[in-house]
Amino acid sequence: MYLSTSRAADIAGDTPAPKGPLRAVPGTVFALGLVSLVTDVSAEMVTAVLPLYLMAGLGMSPLAFGALDGLHQGATALLRLAGGRIADRTHRRKLVAGTGYALSAVCKAALLAVTTPWSVAAVLAADRTGKGLRTAPRDALISLSVPPEEQGRAFGVHRALDTAGALLGPLAAFGVLWVAVDGYEAVFTVSCCIAVLGVVMLALFVREAPAPAPVPAAASPRAPLPAVRTLLRLPGLRRLCLTAAVLGLFTIGDAFLYLLLQRRLDLSAAYFPLLPVGTAAVFLLAALPVGRLADRLGRRRVFLGGHALLLGACLLLLAPVPAGAPLVAGVLALLGLFYAATDGVLMAAAGPLLPAELRTTGLAALQTAQALARFAGSLLFGAAWTLWGPGRALGLAAGGLLLSLAAVAVSGGRRAGRSS
Repeated sequence: MYLSTSRAADIAGDTPAPKGPLRAVPGTVFALGLVSLVTDVSAEMVTAVLPLYLMAGLGMSPLAFGALDGLHQGATALLRLAGGRIADRTHRRKLVAGTGYALSAVCKAALLAVTTPWSVAAVLAADRTGKGLRTAPRDALISLSVPPEEQGRAFGVHRALDTAGALLGPLAAFGVLWVAVDGYEAVFTVSCCIAVLGVVMLALFVREAPAPAPVPAAASPRAPLPAVRTLLRLPGLRRLCLTAAVLGLFTIGDAFLYLLLQRRLDLSAAYFPLLPVGTAAVFLLAALPVGRLADRLGRRRVFLGGHALLLGACLLLLAPVPAGAPLVAGVLALLGLFYAATDGVLMAAAGPLLPAELRTTGLAALQTAQALARFAGSLLFGAAWTLWGPGRALGLAAGGLLLSLAAVAVSGGRRAGRSS
């Protein structure tokens, strides 16, 4: 492993190419992975304690938590499009991403000053604004650094490093709570300091991708179409957006799954932050192999398979099995494999479909479609939990996910049949 800023820098410095799974992965990808690792330690420290902090500590209802979880995932989704378009027009993807990282760091400090559920919600909305700003420019920097046939592996490397942070974050939160009983403020303070470190690393070690060469006037006699209209003319991107939205509507947030596990196990609050550790460990181990598998077998197939694994986690929670270690291991393993097969794989599937000058905008459009669907899904799941209880809500969500998977698979098969 190494911390260079570009493949050209490696060559100029006579640095040998990495061996093994990191072979030919540009330094930009690796540096962004380290930034994401540090930032995810910060973010997951907060995320790990948030469900119990809000529902047990501040008395938030399941319906209100569903609204907040949806807000956490999708309320600032439209800002992704704005951030993506600004990054493409200015060719300053690193600056836009850095602004998002800095905003999230400020929000970690702001959590120390708020004490009511909806003031916390406002701070989290601002934090998600930062995530909305940074995600598409960061993914565009990755996508533009590698050729189309290596997109899955590059995103797998990044997501593996990112998930290492997701693994360490809950452990850090657990350690802080172990030392300081009910020490939520201590968790937020440490999280803020780590987030600032991530911003500094981005500024020092990530290099901006070069701007695309301008198209000669003779090659483009007609005025270019607006960005959104241009993207809507890409049938592959339209299909991906529709697929991500349909499946996202029935994708249950991991916070809800952890709460359901905690209820089944009657787990104490001190050990609750350890549940995401199992998911992150599986994600960390599987991200790169699954990314390489997606390059070989097809990214759409792996993406659909990931949602089938999430369905398996829901069915396992619904099954009349004893509440013990096998249940926990099964649910967390399936959830980790779900993230490995969907997160980076979706971006890898979209990258080669998009022109370089609109890469960030296109990825942002896809992320927006998915985030808005998950926002609606969290609201619906929280409402179903409030009205009918957690078991029936989970059953309805599992049924909806099964039907949406079948619909997407059938529509994909019909398109393949027409093209053959």
